[in-house]
Order: sequence, then structure tokens, then C-alpha cells
Amino acid sequence: MHRRIFVQLVACLFLAWQVLHAQDITLANKPDSVKFAAMGDNGTGDTPQYDIANLMSKVHDTFKFEFVIMLGDNMYGSQNPNDFERKFSTPYKTLLDGGVKFYAALGNHDNQKNVFFKPWNMGGERYYTFKKNNVRFFALDSDYIDPKQKEWLEKQLSSSNDDWKIVFFHHPLYSSAGRHGSEVDLRVLLEPIFVKYGVNVVFSGHDHVYERIKPQQGIYYFLSGAAGQLRRGDLQKSDLTAAGYDQDRSFMLIEIDKDDFLFEAISRTGKAVDSGSFKRQKKDAAQSTQSKQSPQSSPR
Repeated sequence: MHRRIFVQLVACLFLAWQVLHAQDITLANKPDSVKFAAMGDNGTGDTPQYDIANLMSKVHDTFKFEFVIMLGDNMYGSQNPNDFERKFSTPYKTLLDGGVKFYAALGNHDNQKNVFFKPWNMGGERYYTFKKNNVRFFALDSDYIDPKQKEWLEKQLSSSNDDWKIVFFHHPLYSSAGRHGSEVDLRVLLEPIFVKYGVNVVFSGHDHVYERIKPQQGIYYFLSGAAGQLRRGDLQKSDLTAAGYDQDRSFMLIEIDKDDFLFEAISRTGKAVDSGSFKRQKKDAAQSTQSKQSPQSSPR
């Protein structure tokens, strides 16, 4: 028993040392850029969620991301007031106290009533939009894309003249993970709209891994579903996979500087497991049958 406790203590100290000495945060960190984090499937209330939250707080000391997009399954299990404290307010307290905003999309484990939880900035709606500088974000409820939501999405995308259009929701249109994989029915419904109206980037969760998908019809797709949950070894890399990681919890950092999109996926030890950048797609490129662009990436 004592030996087991000692081993656990050494492991925790080693993890803390790695996080403290992590040197892989290499984004441009421009003063006027749009900086944000992305995480999915985080709301467990368990130690790994707190580890990721602490790492996010430490990173924020030097990379001042303004907000976090939450990719669904923000709350697992019971969802009472005490759970919101244990699974959200407490782990992210330092970020919340520092003025970082959280914008949530609902997942299949989230109670629909959570749209009224003020710190998630959903305004009581299952789907909504907000803008940061030259970037427009669209949060969807991928549990149920009813005609009303689809009509709203087309109207919002068609009326947006923003340089960047970024959509985020829970279920991935593309995924090489074994447990769930690509949501093909959802892809048939949403992808033509994304292509038609020039969406640049799509974020999702649901599969508890990290994966960057090769550009599909001019659109970049990121799957980040391991900020609390993990399915180790579940990523079955395929022709879709540009990079991926399924060995530990992770989250993403993103920076948009004018026409440049920079990203890093960070593991629980503070190491960048994928990073890269790409230029904003031209409108005609976003509507072509296949993008010819590829990120300048540095997978690890």
C-alpha cells in the first residue's frame, strides 16, 4: 500500500514538473489577434479534468486567450447546482476570475436546460452566434438539427460578411475514431451548407481523442473531445487523418491574426502534440470540390 502511494506521488510530481517546464507553446501571440481555446467532453469532475483546467490557467498567464469554445458533453452524470460547481465553476475558477468567457455547444450528455446556465453564454438558445474582431462563430445543437435550426444557420451564414466563419458543435462530420466515427447523416445535412456559404473551420468533440482532418471541400475540421474523457488507443488513423493523438487528455489553443489561422493541440503534460497554420481560404476555394491547401504542421 505504501509503495503504491509512493508511486502515485512520484507520477503526480513528474506530471507537475512536465507542465511547469513545458516549452511548446509557440503561437505568434500577436497583441490584436483573436485568441481562444477549444475543448470537448470535459465535464467529468474527475482529476484529469482538473489537470487540464490547471494547465489552461497556466498557459493563459502568457497566452491571453479571451474565451473558450466548449464542444459538448460539458457535463456528465447528474447536473444539479453542486455539479455545476464541481464540474465547471471550481476547475475553471482561475480563468473565470480572469475574465475568460466560455461559449458552449450542447452534447448528447448535456441537459437541454443548461442553455440557461449564464457562464456558458448561450442566452437560453440551443444555437447562437457571436463575433470577435473579424471572426464570426456559430454554435449548433447537433443532437437535433431540425428545420428551424437549419433555416437559422443558412440565414446567419448567408448574411455574414466576416472574414472568418467558424462553426462548432458536438458530433463530428469526420472522425477516424473507433467508438463513434464520422456522423455521415449529419454530414449530408450540414456540409453542403458549410461549402455553399464559405465556412472556414469546424470544431467538434464526441469521440474522446484529438484529430485534425485533412481539408474536406476546402474546410478544415478539428476534433477535440478529450478535455475530460479519454479513449486511449481509439484513434484508427485513416486517409482522413492529418494528425491525431489518443494517449492522454488534451485541449486546443487557436490564434487568428488577420488571414492567418494558427493552432496547437496540447496534452495534459503541457506538450504540443500537433501544431500548424494555414491562410484563410478564398471564397472560391471554400466552394471547390477539394482544397489544395495543407497546413504547415508540426505533428509530434
